[in-house]
Amino acid sequence: MQTGITRSQRFVLASVCAVAVSAIYAIQPVLEAAGRELGLASGSLGRLVAAGQIGYFLGLVLLVPLGDVVNRRRLIGVLLSLTAIGAMITALAPNGPVAVTGLAVAGLFAVVVQVTVAYVAAASAASERGRNIGAVTSGVVIGILGVRVLAGVLGDTIGWRAVYALIAVLCVVLAGTVRVTLEPDRRTPGTQYAQVLASMGRLVRTDRLFLSRGLITFFVFASFGTLWSGLALTLSAPPWNFGTTQIGLFGVAGLAGALGAGRAGRWADSGRAQAITGSALVVLTASWLPIARTEATLWLLIAGIILLDFAVQAVHVSSQHLLTTAHPDRAGSVIGAYMAFYSLGSALGAITTTWAYTSWGWSASCWTGAAYALAALTVWGLTRRIGRAGFQIKPGRDRRRFPAHP
Repeated sequence: MQTGITRSQRFVLASVCAVAVSAIYAIQPVLEAAGRELGLASGSLGRLVAAGQIGYFLGLVLLVPLGDVVNRRRLIGVLLSLTAIGAMITALAPNGPVAVTGLAVAGLFAVVVQVTVAYVAAASAASERGRNIGAVTSGVVIGILGVRVLAGVLGDTIGWRAVYALIAVLCVVLAGTVRVTLEPDRRTPGTQYAQVLASMGRLVRTDRLFLSRGLITFFVFASFGTLWSGLALTLSAPPWNFGTTQIGLFGVAGLAGALGAGRAGRWADSGRAQAITGSALVVLTASWLPIARTEATLWLLIAGIILLDFAVQAVHVSSQHLLTTAHPDRAGSVIGAYMAFYSLGSALGAITTTWAYTSWGWSASCWTGAAYALAALTVWGLTRRIGRAGFQIKPGRDRRRFPAHP
């Protein structure tokens, strides 16, 4: 495969990430309206969000490793087509169980995002890997946050189902575009799927850098999920009583913050990934202070959202840079295993924030999100020397499989 990625290819790859990931997150700003139409009780609305994340988790474990075995360009096209099927099931769902099934199917195949990131890591020159990962990951953030605005507008005009029909169409279009635009990504003959799955298990057992970054990501995205899964509940209630369009517009604030962290990839290229992570986690923890103050004004909430999404993106890009640099020859399985922590954390945040809000109100949700952020900062503080010392493993038979971090 060619070394280096062109600007037009970066745009296509970022678009793939944006559209695929939106299939998981489009439900959040219309959660109240979708639950009402599907006949779900308010206390169980978190299931709609968690369904996509659980499907995503399974896809990370079972499907992303295929990227280290087969042609990633072809795999990206297939996964996009299957994501379209899940989105269409959701759009046509007559009741809650069918909608949950559709969201789970969409989430399962939306792991095309991680196959795409692995493609970028493999195709990039070493000096541009962080920059390219940052650019493509910005597409993920645009999808996560931009779809909130789109879903909100469509929810108030055409209906919440329209956004899933649109996602299905865009997935099909991008599947064709990928085939025309990207170079083939052929795998080394002899690599077996079972071997790749086994290597993922060894990562968790033996790779300290991987485990520390996975735990940080778990808590970071639990905090992220706490905000974005619970925000629609508090903004649709008194004293604000916002509709889905107004709620969706808060995604613009998050988008501004996340795109501001686009330089995290360049900073990581210069060897500052660990310092970026620590600083960003401090910002993430502090962001919950203004987020919790929604009684009299929304300006503090907006400022907190910008800070939170800036911090999440900076940590996420830095982590992927460290891990793909440590494992350049099997980026697919490494990213898949790493993102399993992301998915489980997001699902935890979605479930606990709806439970906390229903039981004790928005302040309880905010305390929950802040606790997750503080947990991530604690893990970083306890493990930060791993990043400086390099790629460390336990002594033993796996040493040859896990070479030293350059």
